[in-house]
Amino acid sequence: MVRLKGFQKLTSVDEAQRVFFSKIHIKKLKTTCVPLHSALNRILAEDVIAREDLPKFNRSAVDGYAVRAEDTFKASQFKPKIIQIIDKGEIGEKQAKKVWTGNPIPKGANAVIMLENAKSVGDQIEVWVSLTPGENVSQKGEDIRKDEVAVEAGTRLKPHHLGLIAALGISKIQVFEKPKIAILATGNELVELGSKPREDQVFEVNKLVISALCHELIAEPLDLGIAEDDLNEICRKLRTGLEMADMVITTGGTSVGVSDLVPEAVNKIGKPGVIVHGVAMRPAMPTALGVANEKPIIILSGNPVAAMFGFEVFARPLICKLLGLKHEETRPIIKAKISKKVTSALGRKTFVRVHVFQSNGEFFAEPVSARGSGIISTMTRANGYVVVPENREGLAEGESVSVRLFDTVETS
Repeated sequence: MVRLKGFQKLTSVDEAQRVFFSKIHIKKLKTTCVPLHSALNRILAEDVIAREDLPKFNRSAVDGYAVRAEDTFKASQFKPKIIQIIDKGEIGEKQAKKVWTGNPIPKGANAVIMLENAKSVGDQIEVWVSLTPGENVSQKGEDIRKDEVAVEAGTRLKPHHLGLIAALGISKIQVFEKPKIAILATGNELVELGSKPREDQVFEVNKLVISALCHELIAEPLDLGIAEDDLNEICRKLRTGLEMADMVITTGGTSVGVSDLVPEAVNKIGKPGVIVHGVAMRPAMPTALGVANEKPIIILSGNPVAAMFGFEVFARPLICKLLGLKHEETRPIIKAKISKKVTSALGRKTFVRVHVFQSNGEFFAEPVSARGSGIISTMTRANGYVVVPENREGLAEGESVSVRLFDTVETS
């Protein structure tokens, strides 16, 4: 009956993160070599060093005519300069050679006239603009110098990174292997999708949601299934998860009811066991954090919204560390005015779901009505959230707030 007394003490979010992360030794993941075309969003495991200058020669930045800039000085539409077109590899005084974007600049040339700034007349061109040396020319090594670090290890590879690496002639790169995250749901009331639930059962959704959040970060979720409210079964599945994964995330069974057995199971399977149980945040107050067999275990609420915010606060930054990222990837932040008053509990960090929209050039954050942490539709109606600090009792209407976005913003 001790569990029925409720949480006697709540740990602040910042303290819970500090204590939890201090108990975890992040082991460097193995690396693997992958083709560049399949490396999108993977984490680079070693610096990419330029083997040569990029570009490796002076090249034209436009379609036009390579010339000596000196031959165009004082040229205008009213007093054009006449320059001879040649087709040799080297140009001399008052000579030009036609080039396309990316072509090498011929010897003797130091600028390029854009096609629209010259007129071809037989084997000559009329030049209507005055150029400066180097104009419309991409200089050798302008992009990257030989032996320079083009992309640093720990970078999540985006399309522009892949483009730069490809421009250096590199077709394969070393990336970190994806961290494996074992996910377990608990509760007699749960049934897998595709099954027929009894009257007292509901479809399990948290494993799907948490798996998707892992996929977003390019971590590999492993499904441990559903455990009934049985201590031995929960222990068995947790041990399996610890053997096969770098981290275990559970949902359900973490409050203080008779059937909330997950913290007890974590304490049973390894040391130091549960480090934090009960966090001063809303939603996700029942969240527990533990370590067993030197691997982290995050015990999330069975309520979907609470599980998502527990993941956001504790699992997301930890997965970023496991991935080998240089820096934690935070949600995009936008400044907006809160559209109505928000009340919150003093002493708890409150995560307010909001819908951000733009009107007349300003961004507004409209709080999404939430009757509880089990109302998952509030997340589909929101596109971000606002954090109310522990020392505030709410937000005033019209107050400027920082919104962390997890979806797109409507503009008008």
